[in-house]
Amino acid sequence: MTDLSDLPPVWPGRRALAWPGVPLFAALALWVYAVRHTDVSRLDDYGLVTALHPTFWAGLAVLTTGFWFTVRDPRRRGGWAAAYVLGLLVMERATQAVVYPTPLYAWAWKHEAVIDHLLTAGGLQTADQVGDMAVYDQWPGFFAPQAALVRLLGVDSAAMFMAWWPLASSLMLLLPLLLIYRTFTEDRRLIWTAVWLFYVANWVGQDYFSPQSVAYALHVGVLAVVLRRFGRSAVRRGQPRQAVWTVVITVMLVAIVISHQLTPGMLVVCLLALCLSRRYRDWVPVVTTVVIFLAWCLTAALPFLSAAMPDMIRSVGDVGANVETGYGATPTGTGAIATSWAARLLSGSVLLLAALGVLRQRVLRHRARPLLLIAAAPLPMFAASSYGSEMIFRVLLFMLPGAAFFAAAALLPKVRTLAADAAAREAGSRQAAAAAKGPTKANAKGPAQGGRRWLGVGLPLAALLGGTLAFVPAYSGKDRINYFPPQEVALVRQLFDQAPDGSLVVAANRNYPLAYDSYGSVDHYWFLDDARSHVDRIVQKPATTLASDMAGVERPARAYFLLTQGQLANSEMNGQLTKAQLDRIRKSVAASPRFRLVAQNSAGWLYVLKQSEGAER
Repeated sequence: MTDLSDLPPVWPGRRALAWPGVPLFAALALWVYAVRHTDVSRLDDYGLVTALHPTFWAGLAVLTTGFWFTVRDPRRRGGWAAAYVLGLLVMERATQAVVYPTPLYAWAWKHEAVIDHLLTAGGLQTADQVGDMAVYDQWPGFFAPQAALVRLLGVDSAAMFMAWWPLASSLMLLLPLLLIYRTFTEDRRLIWTAVWLFYVANWVGQDYFSPQSVAYALHVGVLAVVLRRFGRSAVRRGQPRQAVWTVVITVMLVAIVISHQLTPGMLVVCLLALCLSRRYRDWVPVVTTVVIFLAWCLTAALPFLSAAMPDMIRSVGDVGANVETGYGATPTGTGAIATSWAARLLSGSVLLLAALGVLRQRVLRHRARPLLLIAAAPLPMFAASSYGSEMIFRVLLFMLPGAAFFAAAALLPKVRTLAADAAAREAGSRQAAAAAKGPTKANAKGPAQGGRRWLGVGLPLAALLGGTLAFVPAYSGKDRINYFPPQEVALVRQLFDQAPDGSLVVAANRNYPLAYDSYGSVDHYWFLDDARSHVDRIVQKPATTLASDMAGVERPARAYFLLTQGQLANSEMNGQLTKAQLDRIRKSVAASPRFRLVAQNSAGWLYVLKQSEGAER
C-alpha cells in the first residue's frame, strides 16, 4: 500500500470544522442564481457556453478552488471532498436538465421511442417486423427495465425523467470508482482528485439516456470487483468467498451483454490486460465474460450480427476511419470548431498529465500497474472497428478510470512508501529540534521553499481549474444541435398523431425529437444520408426531386416533408448544407402546387405531398 507524503496545513492554527462549506455553498448559490437567469431561447453556435449567466463560471471557479484546498488539507475528512464532487456533478450534469424545458439529444428521444414501441407491442420484435430497429430488440437489457419503470411510475413516457439521466448515470459511477482507487491507495487526496478528474474529463457524452450509460457503469463495477476480490491476496482468503464474487460479476456481466454491443468487447480486453499482471492471473472473470458474450451473440443477437458481420470484417485495421472527417461529420463554423478543440485539448491534457504521473510516481508505476494496464487496454480497439467513426471517443471513455488516477498523481506530491514517510517524519522532528536551538543555513532557504510550495499548490490548481472550465464547452458546446424547444416537439408530435400507418416522413436528417416515433408503422427517409450526388439534385431542384422521392406512397398513407430547427442546426454545424441551401429547399417546397402546408411554428414546417395530379412549377 502506498500513500502521499504529508502536506503542511493549508490554514495555520485551529479553524472551524465547517469552513469548507463556505465555498461549497457559495458556489451552489451562484449556480442557482445562474440557472434562474440563463436564457436558452436563442442558442448560438457555442451552445450553452454563451447562454449561461456569468455567475455560473464564477461558481464553478469557487467550487474548484474550494475543493482543491479542502482535499489537500490532511485535517479534513473525506466527507467534504465527496460533497464537493457531488456539487460538481450538480453544476455540470444537472444544469441542462434545469435550464432546458425539454430533454436533449435526438438519440435519447430515439431510445424513448424504442421503449414506447416495447410497451405498445408488448414484447420483442423480429427483424422482419421492424427492420433495422430490430437491433434494439436484440439487446433489450436497458429498454425492458425502463419500460417497466415507466409503468411503475405511471408516467406517459420515459421523456418525463430522461433529462435527469446524465446526473443519475454519473452517480452510478461514483461507488465503483472509489472502490477501484481505494484498492491502490488510502490517501483521500489522490482518491478524490482522481474522481474529480474522471468526471471533468468525461465529456464524451455517453451518460445520456442510453444503454451504454448503464453498461459503462456496470463495466467499471466489474473492474472494481475483480481488482479488489480476484487478486492473489483475495484468492488466498478462501474459495467460498470467491464463488460469491463470481456470482456477483456474472450478474453484472449478463446485464452488460444483453444491453450493449461494444462494452463487453472493451471489458474483455481490459480483463485480458489484467492477466498480464501477476497479481491478477485469475482467468475466471475473463472466461466468464467471453462465454456469456458469445452465448448471446450466437443466439439472440445472431440476426443482427449475421447482417453486420461483412462490414465489421472490412473495417478491421482501418485506423484512418477513426480519425478522418468527411461529409456530414466536419465541424463547421467558429463555434463548432472551438467546441471541438476544447474537447481535444481537455482529453489531451488529461492524458499528458497521466503520462507525467506515470513518470513522476515510481511507486505507483509498481503498486498501481493494474490501473495502468486498464488505461492502455482499449487502445487496440482503434484497429478493430471504426464503430461509426465513434471508436476514438469510446476508447477515450474506457481509458479514463486509469488515466484519471495517474493524472491526479501528477498534480500531487511524489508518492512514497509508508516506511519512507515514517523516516521523513523522523528527520523532520530532528530538523525542528535543531531549529529550536538557533538559526541555521537551512532556515535561510525559507522564502525559496515558500515559493516552491506555492508552485506546488498554484500550478496544480490552475490545471484543475482549466480542465473543469473546459468541460463546459466540450460537453455543452453543441447544444444548439442537441436542444429541441417545446415548439419543435409539438410540431413533430402533431405529425405522428395524424400520420396513418404506412406513411413516409422525409426530412433533411434525423436530428429532431420523436424522429423514430411509431417506427413500427411509419417509414423514414433522411435525404442528407443519401449519396452526395442525390443531395446535389435536391438542392438544384428541391420540390421536383423530393416529390419524385415521395411519390410511391399510396392511400390512405401520406408522404410528409418535415424541416425543423434541430435539422437546420445539425446540417449547418456539421458541414452538410448551409442555411441558405436549406432555405432554398423549404421555399421551393412551399411554392410547389404538389405540396400543402399542414402546420408550422417558430421551430419548423410540416408539408404533405398532395396525392392528386398536379404540375410542378
